[in-house]
Order: sequence, then C-alpha cells, then structure tokens
Amino acid sequence: MTTHGISPEIVAALAHALGQGGVTTDAADMAKYLGDWSGDHRGGALAVLKPASVAEVQAAVRLCGALGLTIIPQGGNTGLVAGAIDIGTVGGAVIISLERLNRIRRVDADNFTLQADAGCVLQHIKDAAEDQDCLFPLALGAQGSCQIGGNAASNAGGVNVLRYGMARDLIVGLEVVLPDGELWNGFSGLRKDNRGYDLKQLFIGAEGTLGIITGVEVKLFPRPGKVESAYLGLPSFEMAIALFRQARRASSDLMSAFEIIGAECMDLARLADPTIVAPVNAPVHVLIELSSSAAIDLRALLLDFLADTMEKQLVTDAVLAESGAQARAFWAIREGLVEGQAKRGYHVRTDLSVRISDIPALVAQARQFVAREHPGWISQAYGHAGDGNIHFNVLPPLDLPEPDARARGVAITAGLYDIASALGGSISAEHGIGRTRQRAYWAGMSPVHRRLVTALKGAIDPNGLMNPGCLFAETETRS
Repeated sequence: MTTHGISPEIVAALAHALGQGGVTTDAADMAKYLGDWSGDHRGGALAVLKPASVAEVQAAVRLCGALGLTIIPQGGNTGLVAGAIDIGTVGGAVIISLERLNRIRRVDADNFTLQADAGCVLQHIKDAAEDQDCLFPLALGAQGSCQIGGNAASNAGGVNVLRYGMARDLIVGLEVVLPDGELWNGFSGLRKDNRGYDLKQLFIGAEGTLGIITGVEVKLFPRPGKVESAYLGLPSFEMAIALFRQARRASSDLMSAFEIIGAECMDLARLADPTIVAPVNAPVHVLIELSSSAAIDLRALLLDFLADTMEKQLVTDAVLAESGAQARAFWAIREGLVEGQAKRGYHVRTDLSVRISDIPALVAQARQFVAREHPGWISQAYGHAGDGNIHFNVLPPLDLPEPDARARGVAITAGLYDIASALGGSISAEHGIGRTRQRAYWAGMSPVHRRLVTALKGAIDPNGLMNPGCLFAETETRS
C-alpha cells in the first residue's frame, strides 16, 4: 500500500471516521477515480474517501478541514471538463466519492416527486419513476453510470432540455454538506416557495465548489402514453433551423427532442457500431421525437407536419419509426457518434450554445475557420439544436502525432470559443467549466460578474476547501 504523501496517522484518523471500506490509498484501487471518461486527463489524489451515510460525509468534511486537506467531490466521474479529478492542485487533495450513498429515499407519485441519495445512478432514478408510472426526463448518454448528485452539481442537460429544461429546472430541493461540515436541508417538496433566496440554485451548477450535495429531490411527470420518432434528411443547417421553427409551432410542448447531426458524423457512429446504416442520405440529419398522453393522435400530427415540410422542400427524406426498436436504432446513431470519437482518439471537443437562430452562422463560421487555419483537420457538428447547443468537434489528421495534435488543439479551441462569443454565445452549454475551461471562463467574465462570483465563493467556502482548481484558480480561493 502507498499513501502518496499522506501520513499513516491521517489515514488512520480518516479510517476511524469512515469505517471499513471508507478510505482507499492504494494506487491500483484509486486508479478508476483519477481519470476522466474521455481519457484525456489523469490526475492524482492523496486518498479516496467513500462515506456510506450523510453523517459520514459531514465527519469527513470536518476532519479534512481540521487536517488542512482540500476536497474534490465526485459522483459518477462521467464529466468531460476535469471537474471531479485533480490535475494540478497544489499540495494534492482527497476525493470524496458519493457512490455508497445510493438509496432511493422516497417516490411520491401523488405529488410527482422523488427523493434520492446523491450517489444514485441516474438510470436507477428513471427506473424507480417508471415503476410508479411516472417519468424523470433527464436523459444523457452516461445515464447508466452518472449520478444524480453529479447531475445537479454540473447542471446536466441532455436530449430532453427542449421540453423539460436543464437539471436545475427539474430539482425541487437539495441536501448539502457545507464546507464547515454543517448540513443544509433544502427539502420541502413544494413546487412554489417564494420565501426569499432560492438557496438550492447556488449549489446547482457550482461543480462542488460550495459544498457536497448528499441528497436530491426531483420533479416527476406523467409517463407519456405515446412516443413518435422520425429521422429526417435536410439540405443544410439553415433548413434544419427553419424546420425547427415550424415543428415547435406545429407540436408546441409535445416535442421532447430535436437533434441535428451533420452527415460527416456518420463515419464516427460506424466506428462505434459498424452495422449502423444512415436512414437518409442528406447533408444534415435531424432526429425529432414527440411524446404525449395516449389520447392524442401523435402519429397523425407528425405525418401531417412532415407532409407539409416535404411539400415546402424543407425536408428531402424522412423515415418514421415503426417500432420501439427502430426508434432506438435512430438514437444509436446519435449516441454512437460520441463513442466513435472516443475510439478514434484525441480530438478537440466543444460544447457551445448560441441563440437558436444563430446556429447556422456558428456552424458555417466554425467550418470556415477550421478549413482556413487548420487544413487537414476534420470538422464535426451535431447537438441538441432545439435548445441552441452545438457540439462542434474537430478531429486531427490520423498521421499527426498526438502531442502535436494536442498542442494545435489549444489554438483550435480558442478560435471556436471566439466564434461563439462573437455571436453572443456560451463556451459551455451543458458540460460545465471544471478545470479545462477555467481560463476561458474567467477571461470572458465582466468585472461585476467576477466580483459577485468571488464574493459568493468567499462567503460560503472562505478557506478554499471545496474542489480547489475547479471554476476558480486555486490561488483565488485559498486564504
């Protein structure tokens, strides 16, 4: 066993507080907690702590504070911005994994709420809701391994934001262990509660920099009686956005997803699954999903809409899912292209958002930038375009050594951020800031915004205990 700079006395104190299985310092046992999903980053840790109760989280936080140990809270570790791994904290840190806090506490089908430990895997929450004939609509590619506390801390997005909103729109209440070890219980089950500051919103999207989320209470919805999906081919991103405008008006709140995929992404989907076949042959693909109660003739609505758009030549080809299996095959393309990028190796990954009407300009300018400034690199554009989110990723030439690709990738990323910013957009639509986007985040911040963010961090975590180096440079948060 190695202790990586942490004394045996401190390990013993932590083990006493957390009990059997609560502390890991062996390098092999810690390995899975020290790398991100993409494989782009690996970090270190003095130890991994795995409390089994809220009280043990409190004890761990108090003890770390007394011992001068900084803390990185970690959920399912499926993030893409190094928000839950230490890739350079001065002096090291301990990781507190919430994986053992994994109970569904309560499902209240009458009030359409569910309360769970922060370590509950998202899919388990979705299954528990479905068992009560309800829907929890947060849907991500990583839902089989990401945890609801991490979803809250990162304000996760996903494919259903268009209809149901981001994670913060789905959360009724939180339970949080503060940096001094005190427990804030923000559960009430109330949909409307206008008593002053909405404190839960401070912790949603804060990426563990203000405290450790230990419990989450979420909204449930009636489970849709019908779901209809269609896979469409269009001539351009401009046409796709025009289609979205019509689809939104024709279906109102019945549209739950509107995904745009550039045809160039199909090669990546086939890297994940060589049997994938594109349902259409067109420069731009759109995956649209509608859902409703059983009383609505959803298929007739979708057929009428598609007939109208094809007559207007917005859509050149369309395939309606005739079964649940065919709908899942459509979604396998969208999910597979992400997996295919990971299989191909290092690539520039962005998570941009602009106003929906600016999506065609974003894609066109980004493609022109890459072709002009970085010939040989391959642009990939796809995303949850119904909410303005485009993942514009760029693949290096296969024969370019990875160190050279990574060096060039820094300049490409900066150029893409500049394009999004010039359009009034955001460098982070749903993935967060973490450690990899920290400099760009601060560079684009107004002085007033900077003052408010710094004041909030200083008031709640004056000693810089929580997730140093995430969102903030460590020198800005340690006293």
